[in-house]
Amino acid sequence: MCRFLLAKFENPTKPEELLKEFSSMAKKSKAYDGDWQGDGWGISWVDEKGLWQTRKSLLPVWEEGNTFESFPKTLILAAHARSASFPNQKGVIEYNQPFVDEPYVFVFNGLLKKVSLSSRIPGEIGSQKIWFLLRKLLKRLPPLEALKKVKNVLREGAVDLQALNIGLCDKKNLYLLNYYSQYPDYYRLYLLDHLGKKIICSEKLVGFDDFKPSPLIVLKL
Repeated sequence: MCRFLLAKFENPTKPEELLKEFSSMAKKSKAYDGDWQGDGWGISWVDEKGLWQTRKSLLPVWEEGNTFESFPKTLILAAHARSASFPNQKGVIEYNQPFVDEPYVFVFNGLLKKVSLSSRIPGEIGSQKIWFLLRKLLKRLPPLEALKKVKNVLREGAVDLQALNIGLCDKKNLYLLNYYSQYPDYYRLYLLDHLGKKIICSEKLVGFDDFKPSPLIVLKL
């Protein structure tokens, strides 16, 4: 499985401390089957020109703490720690999230089995296919409606939808889809909206005491 983070700040903020806590959480976190988040990571942030910048690595995020200081101040960022679903999907940096298509950034975790849709969806792995489907919907629907639609399409098409968690940002707002049918202790997302910070994260972070569990919901933060 994977862990992800979306954050929006009232004032430009260095992400170093937030990334340290995110990396520590990803190292300690274990899925119900003992899976870990050590197959690489990525971060995207909005630069001073208002464009998404992205850096990805195949190392575990907790081995890259010496890079966190180099990331500049930003108003918005997304980070993702990956766990590859299959051995042949390891070591491919293009599979690492976040995925960007201006103005949007996308992060995902979850598990869908035996998905059958009416048309072929491009992509080598599940997250790429979900991102393609969501991007297609975003061309004609606002973000909240697109997230609701992608949830309904995938629920109908999957034999087993264990979890479908999506974080999305359009540089103005954070959007969340939190859905799971099993293992709530692992798949439940957490929200923070306090003192000029808005954060969506896969787990509570040490030093950020105002996280609250997300309901099963689609929302804007």
